[in-house]
Amino acid sequence: MQQKKFVTNIAFLIVLNLLIKPFWPLGIEPSVQNAVGNASYGEYAILFNFSFLLNIILDFGVTQFNNKNIAQNNHLLTKHFSSLFSLKLVLGLVYFLVTVVLGLIIGYDFRYMKLLSILAVNQFLISMILYLRSSLLGLHLFKTDSFVSVADRVIMIFLCLGLLLRWFGIEIDIMTFVYSQTLGYLLTAIIAFMTVYYKTDHFKLKWNWPFSLMILKQSFPFAILVLLMTFYNRLDSVMLGVLLPEGVGSEQAGIYAKAFRLLEAGNMIAYLFSVQLIPVFSRMIKHKENVEQLVKLSFILLVTPALVVSVGCFFYSNELSSMINHGVTDSAVEFSILMLCFTAVSTTYIFGTLLTANGNLRQLNSMAIIGICINLILNFILIPQYKAMGSAFSSLITQFFTAGIQIFFAYKIFKFKVNVRLIISLVIFIIGIVIFNYMSRSFTQNWMMNFAIMCLFCGAWAFISGLLSLKSIFRFVKYK
Repeated sequence: MQQKKFVTNIAFLIVLNLLIKPFWPLGIEPSVQNAVGNASYGEYAILFNFSFLLNIILDFGVTQFNNKNIAQNNHLLTKHFSSLFSLKLVLGLVYFLVTVVLGLIIGYDFRYMKLLSILAVNQFLISMILYLRSSLLGLHLFKTDSFVSVADRVIMIFLCLGLLLRWFGIEIDIMTFVYSQTLGYLLTAIIAFMTVYYKTDHFKLKWNWPFSLMILKQSFPFAILVLLMTFYNRLDSVMLGVLLPEGVGSEQAGIYAKAFRLLEAGNMIAYLFSVQLIPVFSRMIKHKENVEQLVKLSFILLVTPALVVSVGCFFYSNELSSMINHGVTDSAVEFSILMLCFTAVSTTYIFGTLLTANGNLRQLNSMAIIGICINLILNFILIPQYKAMGSAFSSLITQFFTAGIQIFFAYKIFKFKVNVRLIISLVIFIIGIVIFNYMSRSFTQNWMMNFAIMCLFCGAWAFISGLLSLKSIFRFVKYK
């Protein structure tokens, strides 16, 4: 029953998000960057990632802890909601103060500090939304969570579109762009709070020192993991600003942000896939159910399109980069490299989620530390000479290395059998999509038509190569 419910809800979630969220990275963000320029947007990207590095203070692993525990014990929502919400508010205040102080220590001027402060508020609101959504997911209210997951983007798309088209009589700049995000996150946080509030028997803000210390202590391993993974995922833009001269650093960070845009959009879908998985894995593990088939299904469903997207973006990097960035192709090379990361990131979202649900945080933290070391070393070596392209290569190597470690840990801990048939099918599928992409570029004079034909061929090839099977998918969907 868990497998059937998972497949149904993840399909609904992905369809809903695909209808809405692509407008943000493919329409709004490129338009804003073209309007304000690479350097200005690059400054925003550097400060955004700087604020993201300290994000762990906001949550300290509370969201992951809450998701896992409510999935296993639904009655804990009413019991702990008031205290956990109060704890999140206090953590938000601590995060804001630490972020501002560090910004001043680094030497950011008033303009930078103003932008950093608003970005810090946005990070707090994002963290609060994710915490509230963890309660919905823990209760297995997947459809409700799906609507909440797109609410912020719907609001922000409307506001930014209004700014770009001068509906409000205000000229768009980085600050108005950030303010529109603040309003979107704030309204979504209110919607999420009210939704969870009506699922509880009572709510009253209260501070409980013993409870808070107990939660923080239990959440500490989650917090360390999130901190470490955030560092090796978000260091690239920050290091471009640190290792390159001031003007060059912001310009290269802007180029990197362009290249990273579609990958971030793909990561949203993969992330949504994973947050649906963690309560399912947690409950199955608690009841000692075999998770191997669900892991295999999840891996195939997520990695198959990820491979098509990754390879397709590599072969069509110039065309896609031009389309996404409104005719500008200065980030095409970095884009082709970064999009190969999508397959590794998708793999991480499956096996990392499984290990998190099982509580294997020591292994995951070891993996993340290794990932940070690799990322730092490669960035120090590559950025001075290759700038944004060097940072992209650093990310590619780090993501595939850490994905491989997580697969190894999962197979070892859960004693999965090595699926030779799946490996052979994957290899055949990859060879096929590389050939299809190479051949498709000369099908017609229209690259969009060629890309569409390539995607259709790859979809069919997934079944022909044995990677996907209609029979097995229907069996899971109808599983009782």
